[in-house]
Amino acid sequence: MIVAEQKSLDEMKTLIGEAKNVLVVGCGTCVTVCFAGGAREAAIVAASLRMATQLDGNGKAVSDVTVQRQCEWEYLDEIAEQVRAADVVLSLGCGIGVQAIAEHFPQAWVVPGLNTSFLGLPTEQGVWAERCAACGDCLLGRTGGICPIARCSKSLLNGPCGGSEDGHCEVNPDIPCAWQLIYDRLSSLGKLDLLLEIQPPKNWKAARDGGPRKIVREDLRLKAEEE
Repeated sequence: MIVAEQKSLDEMKTLIGEAKNVLVVGCGTCVTVCFAGGAREAAIVAASLRMATQLDGNGKAVSDVTVQRQCEWEYLDEIAEQVRAADVVLSLGCGIGVQAIAEHFPQAWVVPGLNTSFLGLPTEQGVWAERCAACGDCLLGRTGGICPIARCSKSLLNGPCGGSEDGHCEVNPDIPCAWQLIYDRLSSLGKLDLLLEIQPPKNWKAARDGGPRKIVREDLRLKAEEE
């Protein structure tokens, strides 16, 4: 899931500027699960902005709405009239949601209410941890399902650095050494031989380093055209 956290109320106020009619748009997927941008959070942010701007002597009309997914245009069509009526749209979606609204409604001024943090999962109540760097060339099949790019502080691909101690990272002793985790898991599964295989250099062109990425499924495109 995409994990994000809310910007401060002061930053949101700065982003909406002098706009009088503000539409706060929540998203019903990832940011709902991490309690950053779902329907409940959208309502709270809208109420907070109304109260804060009134106290500042610059009261604004702030409404809120939540769509199932901001990253798909078919769901954005449902709020087209509200977007067009707003002076500014404050998206409580991830960075993809912000861009989706801006692209789908070219005349709308869209600003982010969240900081998109990482791809991760909940490890306990109220705690989310990074697990994937979306590198585009997954190597989890060689590392026991533990990603060294996302979980090693240095994203090392060929084993631990010389600074790890007692299974913990030298960058932060609260972080388990990813390569210790990989070794322990492969050992428990009887697959340590995978660490002996010489791997070619990683194809970083598949990552963000190669520029904006796109996936095209021609079979799905043809199916859509036939329909």
